[in-house]
Amino acid sequence: MKGPLFYSKILLFGEYGIIKDSKGLSIPYNFYNGALKTDGNTSEVAQASNTGLKKFALYLSNIDSEIVTFDMASFLKDIEGGMYFDSSIPQGYGVGSSGALVAAIYDKYANNKITVLENLTRDKLLSLKRIFAEMESFFHGKSSGLDPLNSYLSIPILINSKDNIEATGIPAQQTDGKGAVFLIDSGSVGETAPMVSLFMESMKQEGFRKMLKDQFIKHTDACVDDFLKGDVKSLFKNTKQLSKVVLNHFKPMIPQQFHELWKNGLDTNDYYLKLCGSGGGGYILGFTEDIEKAKQSLKGHNLEVVYNF
Repeated sequence: MKGPLFYSKILLFGEYGIIKDSKGLSIPYNFYNGALKTDGNTSEVAQASNTGLKKFALYLSNIDSEIVTFDMASFLKDIEGGMYFDSSIPQGYGVGSSGALVAAIYDKYANNKITVLENLTRDKLLSLKRIFAEMESFFHGKSSGLDPLNSYLSIPILINSKDNIEATGIPAQQTDGKGAVFLIDSGSVGETAPMVSLFMESMKQEGFRKMLKDQFIKHTDACVDDFLKGDVKSLFKNTKQLSKVVLNHFKPMIPQQFHELWKNGLDTNDYYLKLCGSGGGGYILGFTEDIEKAKQSLKGHNLEVVYNF
């Protein structure tokens, strides 16, 4: 038995900013996916996942029933039967591994679930986001609920503010375009919780809060607008500014070995780097107007293209 597939996601813009009401844009990334399975697999990985599901089930049985309830009898029976989450999504890489699992569990076991097929009003989207935030908190301590939402719906999501989200369309990819959004593997895993606490700690300083509002959020919002309008020229201008702000003010979230590469991109304009998720490791997101040039500049690093301009 194998459940439906749930895909990974990439938050193109909005990391950290959305905690403080910046815009955000999240897109599904079909290269990685996961599904619930009960096929008698007894490998170490399957058993570890099964043990994780037991803990998750316990957590879900205590969620406020006003928010969501589950068919716990079926869920526990399937766990006893060896169910596990079979996933190719790397953990701690900022592409939504726990989000896909949360979406799969909700899809299969939630009572009165909101389905992908119905008319998704803003209220329904917000309800889903709230449910998913509650469910995913088990993994991160605090979750916005966006990763599972993206995984569950498998469509791009535009975050206008905390209480205003909508499904959106993004400009069609230019398959022969030279410009690209790409991922670089930092070679290490990033932990979300410590990075978020670091950010919250910095938020206590007035200077940091001012920088966030006047620079980080300003450029993030502009990038989202440019991307959706397909204004590539303005997008690269704003992405460069955003990359610069991150290098200056979010250094601890950038793996040490990337500080130089980050600066090199800004100096040469061959590419601009930004955080993918909370940083600290995992993937780093890159934007370039010329993918061949970026590959030359980043020799020795494997570039995974996720979108072409």
